[in-house]
Amino acid sequence: MRRKKSKPHSAKASWGKELKFICDRMLGTLARYLRILGYDTLYPEESRDAELLFLAYTQGRILLTRDTKMGTRVSPNIFVLKSTVPEEQLKRAIKKFKLKRAKNLFTRCLECNTPLVKVVKKEVKGKVPPYVFKHHNKFAKCPKCKKYYWTGTHTENMAEKVKRWEEWM
Repeated sequence: MRRKKSKPHSAKASWGKELKFICDRMLGTLARYLRILGYDTLYPEESRDAELLFLAYTQGRILLTRDTKMGTRVSPNIFVLKSTVPEEQLKRAIKKFKLKRAKNLFTRCLECNTPLVKVVKKEVKGKVPPYVFKHHNKFAKCPKCKKYYWTGTHTENMAEKVKRWEEWM
């Protein structure tokens, strides 16, 4: 029996909302990359296939997986990535779903996917390294896992990667 070919998605789903993803346990780095680009991307580290499929279906997410068995299911919400290289996986996802550079670059927690909240500098005193506090003025916080973010050399390095990724968009 032939598998029915699904139509390509664009960065906005047919119902007008931004695409949301869920990555299986083999795609942790890809999940982080999509979060950097501002895409809502779940990464439940310990989930069974049925749970992933349920989350994808009930939350309107695209399930990204390396599991070829899961890919045999007829569903437009499953996309199998063959590469083991995270940037190759991202390139395939960008091409498949016609992803564009998100306006909300660096706005999601890389650990838990929660949207970040801007915080005033005085709130981070004693919660970030002293050098960071002294030399930076803009900060964000994840309201869920309480992690703090700021623009530093790590962000500049990631911005260089994003420039490379934009060539695929």
